[in-house]
Amino acid sequence: MNEEKKGKEIIADKIYYVQRVVALLMAILIFFPGMNPGRICELINKNVSLFTAGISYGTLTGEMGRALTKGWISQDTMILVFCASLIMLVGIVAAGAGGCLSLGNLKMKKLGNPFSIAGGALGMAGLVMIWIAHAQIVLTEKPTKVGPMFPNGWYVFLVLIVLLLVSSIAIQFLLPKPEAGSKYEMESKYKLFLIFLPFAALCFVFSYLPLYGWRYAFFDYHAGGTLSSDNFVGFKWFTSLFQNKATRADVVRVLRNTLAMSGLGIITSWLPMAFAIFLNEIKNTKFRRFVQTFTTIPNFISWVLVYAIALAIFSTDGFINTAGVALGLIEGGTNYLMGNSHIWLKMLLWGTWKGIGWSAIIYIAGISGIDQQLYEAATVDGAGRFQKMWHVTVPGLIPTYCVMLLMSIANILSNGMDQYLVFENAQNTSYMQVLDLYVYQLGIGSGNIPLSTVIGMVKSIVSVILLFAANGISKAIRGESIV
Repeated sequence: MNEEKKGKEIIADKIYYVQRVVALLMAILIFFPGMNPGRICELINKNVSLFTAGISYGTLTGEMGRALTKGWISQDTMILVFCASLIMLVGIVAAGAGGCLSLGNLKMKKLGNPFSIAGGALGMAGLVMIWIAHAQIVLTEKPTKVGPMFPNGWYVFLVLIVLLLVSSIAIQFLLPKPEAGSKYEMESKYKLFLIFLPFAALCFVFSYLPLYGWRYAFFDYHAGGTLSSDNFVGFKWFTSLFQNKATRADVVRVLRNTLAMSGLGIITSWLPMAFAIFLNEIKNTKFRRFVQTFTTIPNFISWVLVYAIALAIFSTDGFINTAGVALGLIEGGTNYLMGNSHIWLKMLLWGTWKGIGWSAIIYIAGISGIDQQLYEAATVDGAGRFQKMWHVTVPGLIPTYCVMLLMSIANILSNGMDQYLVFENAQNTSYMQVLDLYVYQLGIGSGNIPLSTVIGMVKSIVSVILLFAANGISKAIRGESIV
């Protein structure tokens, strides 16, 4: 009898793979507009995903104001689509919870499988509601104004939900009853995986999902337009990046600014480590905490406010000019923010002031991990404070510094945009414009979205190459790597 139970549990474990894959696929597809099962008419924006449709009714109906006013589409129909999308999202979350619980022991699997069944039932209910809403739209008085359609995503989700229900019901019958008195348990590796999973999901949504937008680089696209075979241009924008003299000159200038500012950042990347070392040497705990807090706070101030502070100090009517005129040191005010001299150095100083306290935190944590016996041994050998800093603390932080240096090299083309956007003006733009700012102004400001996408793609690919190159050099020299 025990062997029969064990055999059924083994079969159930194999079916669990289907259940987990289905739950994962549905969780991914909710972010893809092309797989939105709720886009039942052409008036629903093609860029609206199932996730957006289920959390924002305003976005779902954003382009059908006239149709709702004229009565071509019933308000109840769109509310039905919104509720159906929300129900499907809840069902997918329940299916995901069931998949996570399936990583535990038998008792935890018994607890989690009903979540998967409930998730499948909610998903099926949502699909039925969407089908009813589509039937209502088909009966509209002016279908040419509405453009009824039945999305392919509906069929995709139907197949996935059927697989989820079938596998979950099969598992429910196959799983034996857990022994009396057993506890909910899960292996440590699975616990760690589930702790990591939300961060992996956020990384996917904000770092990998936007790569779907790279497709704009292959179309002659304008804001508000569509992507189709009619405006497909292949590698036109890739070649124009090098063939157009004006664009090529802009890219060279922007790369010069980017590499110069990033290079200065890499050269001074040791400053946070030095600051952390000297901060750690302050014996007065209250004063040390005050200094650390005071230097960390600027990191949480937006660059807009930083520019406001700079304006209050360095503008024509700022503190420096006002005080200088009052003391008779200068005759008239000078706007120090408008000039184009020493722009790279100024940006480095502003960035250092804003981020040195925050960047030092990782080194402060690294110092706390250094074996205290090394300091005691150095004291016995007669080492002074600075000798212990140089021969104990610095070597202990070198591995951390090397990792941060590798990351800086990999991000050498990514300076950010906010700082340079607020400090840019007509006089300093030739030295201020970095790659991220150029892409923003080219795509949003000039509307050349395909070309800005191409430049962003090239930047990402070069950054990955630089990361692996720096990692290979580190592995060859130090014998350690981060990838």
